[in-house]
Amino acid sequence: LDLVERASRSVKLIQGASRSRPSLSRAPASAILGSSPEVLDLKAKLELVASADAAVLIVGESGTGKELVARALHALGERAEQPYEIVDCGALAPQLVASELFGHERGAFTGADRQRVGAFERADGGTLFLDEVGELPAELQPTLLGALERRQFRRVGGNEVKKVEVRLVSATNRDLRSEVNSNAFRLDLYYRLAVVTLHVPPLRERPEDVPLLVEHFARSAGYVGALEALVPPDTMREWQRHAWPGNVRELRNLVEATVALGETPSLAPPAPGEEGAARADVFRAVLGRPYKEARGVVLEEFERHYLPALVEEAGGNVAEAARRANMDRSYLFSLLRKHGLR
Repeated sequence: LDLVERASRSVKLIQGASRSRPSLSRAPASAILGSSPEVLDLKAKLELVASADAAVLIVGESGTGKELVARALHALGERAEQPYEIVDCGALAPQLVASELFGHERGAFTGADRQRVGAFERADGGTLFLDEVGELPAELQPTLLGALERRQFRRVGGNEVKKVEVRLVSATNRDLRSEVNSNAFRLDLYYRLAVVTLHVPPLRERPEDVPLLVEHFARSAGYVGALEALVPPDTMREWQRHAWPGNVRELRNLVEATVALGETPSLAPPAPGEEGAARADVFRAVLGRPYKEARGVVLEEFERHYLPALVEEAGGNVAEAARRANMDRSYLFSLLRKHGLR
């Protein structure tokens, strides 16, 4: 907690880092849009886990919707009418995280001119969501672990023991298992956070969900016309083949720009090395998964790149593409439909 004492000129930055009690739907799983097997599996697991009180770690790339999953866990559970607090560990200076989580007493450090109640106290009886928990400073990890195990803590600069009862939900876009192996993240804290792990799939793994998401974002942006007039079929197919490094967030921004401009912006070409980096991200993302599951994810990525190139080389002739690939034409058709290419 000595880190907090160096926060004398930055303490007011804390105010914007925690957002409390957002409006929550009573049936938020329906807000996680998609009919792909990956999304249906996520929804099924989410509804099972929500009724329990176990700590949940949500894992997924940036922009996949991890915070939406966290809100659904809270709103579907027994604590739905209780507080819901969010702390973005990546948005705070390291020396401010302890004060945001546990609060501080007046005079605890220079600049602490008033008492502050931390997120743990504000979330008492409800849910505390730690976003980007992988950014948690190493010096604070033992303190957080102790608070979770004993369900009590002291404010920074305080002596009074505060007892709380919260459900903890965390999210990360990092591979925390690898960080444990490199001693960047505590193993005991990892096990405390990841009693249950939910994986949020990247958009590139569920291209069949793109049209549904496009329609949802277009209607939310005020578009009332036919969807094909806004995004022609050829463009929609192109979007389904796109890698979406920014995931659902990138798609939403593109749709909103399309509605605002009245025309479809071109997709930005990959920056040099970006496709290779995206493939490396896929391999890193599956390292902690069982072999069969990891193989399936990598195979999906291979098919997504191989199939359109195969058909293009065959001049768009699927029968010829199947002959060149030494595969049954009906099977190739099924793969193309699976990836939104037909």
